Amino acid sequence: MAEDTTARRRRRLRDRLPVRLRHHWKPAAALGVGLTAMVVFLGDVRISPYVTSASRVEADPITENVRGSVDLYDTSVSHSIQLTYKQTDFDKMMKEFRDDGTKDYVKADLVIDGVYLNDVGIRLKGNSTLMSLRGNKGMPGGGRGFPGAGQGAPAGAPGGDGAPGGGGNQDRGRDQKQDQKTGGGPGGAGGMGGMMQYDLSEKKPEELPWLVKIDEFVEGRAYQGEREISLRPGSNGQVPLNEALSLSLIQKTGQKAERYAFTKLTVNDRPSVARLMVESPDTDYAEEVADGNGVLYKAKAGGSFTYRGDDPTDYESSFKQLNKKGSQDLEPVMKLIKWADKASDKEFARDLGTYVDVDSLATYLATQNLLLNFDDMAGPGKNYLLWYDLDTRKFSVLGWDFNLTFSGDAAAGPDDSISMGGGMGGGMPEGMPEGMPEGMPEGMPEGMPGGAAVGGQGDGPGQGMPGGKGGGLMNGHVLKTKFLESDAFDGVYKKAYRALYQKFYQSGTAAKDLRAIADQARSAGAGSKELDTAVTDLEKTVTDRAAALAKDKQVTG
Repeated sequence: MAEDTTARRRRRLRDRLPVRLRHHWKPAAALGVGLTAMVVFLGDVRISPYVTSASRVEADPITENVRGSVDLYDTSVSHSIQLTYKQTDFDKMMKEFRDDGTKDYVKADLVIDGVYLNDVGIRLKGNSTLMSLRGNKGMPGGGRGFPGAGQGAPAGAPGGDGAPGGGGNQDRGRDQKQDQKTGGGPGGAGGMGGMMQYDLSEKKPEELPWLVKIDEFVEGRAYQGEREISLRPGSNGQVPLNEALSLSLIQKTGQKAERYAFTKLTVNDRPSVARLMVESPDTDYAEEVADGNGVLYKAKAGGSFTYRGDDPTDYESSFKQLNKKGSQDLEPVMKLIKWADKASDKEFARDLGTYVDVDSLATYLATQNLLLNFDDMAGPGKNYLLWYDLDTRKFSVLGWDFNLTFSGDAAAGPDDSISMGGGMGGGMPEGMPEGMPEGMPEGMPEGMPGGAAVGGQGDGPGQGMPGGKGGGLMNGHVLKTKFLESDAFDGVYKKAYRALYQKFYQSGTAAKDLRAIADQARSAGAGSKELDTAVTDLEKTVTDRAAALAKDKQVTG
């Protein structure tokens, strides 16, 4: 009897379960075991989603586009900008920047070419350029010039006093392969035209480098389709003529470059000064590249081109995605870095065309050399953009921030390194302070080719501070290094170099454009003996550059 009662109790307990569960208990049990295993073994693992949609729709469309009567970047007309803000807001912003380097926006009213816009955002823009505002002088942007600087500095360095210049680069900065190709390094006068240093002060806000953001406090607003305007360092006689000249030349070759114009700037009740305003690479800038069907990534000064695994968040400190957020992500950049990081020289030569538009890379690198730009994709500022074409699935490298062009040895050839001071001897200039520029990472970035510390092996045919074999301060980029060192790409590089040389120098375009740019700066109020000297110095660098290249058989054929 007891056994019969126990059996009935067991049946009643079983009967309480749903019929479907009783019939399909095995799959349910398997699912429970699987979930338990995932919790136990993967509980602390971060799962990162990827967005691979081909959508071209932006999440932040322009809803109010303010039209003006004058094209913002029309270089044939005069421009004016007036900024008005509360002094208390400015003082708070400056205190926060001095304390911890924070660059927050403050509200300001803007009048641009007679058009009034309320509540735009303005903030300080730059890294090492702003060092003097935090009490650190001597590095680029920190003071008036390098102590003990030589003569012959072009592009905005009054009287050549603002930067080391003079003697030849000899064959410093070349690797063994390049010496075999060229038989030694050319000498010649080299200037530091772009290496201008500015003694910035919060008492002179009209001279500070500013980023003006039209939609910072008014969502969806733009001015003539522009949401950001960059006011570059340098005012009046120190306006960066070299940057304007570089942008003008690049635009004429069909490469994407920021638009620019000189403007008269007034801040509150301070005196007006002449400034260079430049288009800022942002969402709308990205949509103007090619047909807009691509993603634009901006390299960050404190980042690196180093493979860090498959988590996109680990690359956010190295690259900023400028457009198509939400429909695209950093996955293409991660794949490029992973391949470049692991590829042998043979694999690099064989497979580069799978990942990168080879012709565009050759054009980019030839452009930087011809314009004597030491601060390109391999320089300390990492001033480059990656454009990922969604049709071809290939990358192109684009330049931006050209205020250090025409710096170095004017006689440098296509296989020569462009260093920060062609005329400086080995090592750091006398009086150069120790330490990195503000915003630069401490120590040596991971994956730096050859260990590019000052005086280190560095970038081969790359760029950076002098003092080592191709070495430099925080320089190097695997794409540039391997491309220029590979015989497989020498032909396409030299072809691009010769074509650009003809457009820049042989045609006389550089000299002609410089004269026009000087007139534009004078129209904005920059006319002075200081500007005249800067124009003369830059003219000499352009003339010397053209003459030296005309004697190079690799360039002329």
